[in-house]
Amino acid sequence: MAERTPLRLLAEDKDDLAVLSAALQDAIARVGDIEYDPRGRRLTIGFNRFRWEGAKRQRVRAGLQVGGVLSLKARRIRRDRVDAVISLLSIAFDPDEPPGGVLTLTFAGGGDLRAEVECLDLMLVDVSDPWPTPRAPDHQA
Repeated sequence: MAERTPLRLLAEDKDDLAVLSAALQDAIARVGDIEYDPRGRRLTIGFNRFRWEGAKRQRVRAGLQVGGVLSLKARRIRRDRVDAVISLLSIAFDPDEPPGGVLTLTFAGGGDLRAEVECLDLMLVDVSDPWPTPRAPDHQA
């Protein structure tokens, strides 16, 4: 039964963020799945994440929401290419004026999103049943 338990994670400090980042490593999304609401100060991204915690090779649809976003900048991610697929490598936090700082989502190919945030306030939730995938991510060069 644990094989189908949806993942639900909150990140409010750097230790939490390390766990959330590991769960999202190699998650893929379309550029069009990135939504920033400046009035609501929210960044939301829909991912197909690899289920590292599962015994089988599976992906699952998951949503990441970042709260308290004051500004968002993209580098080497073209917003006009909504069908372009991007693969997340990591999420890092550089503190500034406590409790705020800059949250950086780094993608394969050199692109990144930099969100200036009031504090660490991230939520990751699986929103579908998992499905089989023929291959696991491989980082051996």
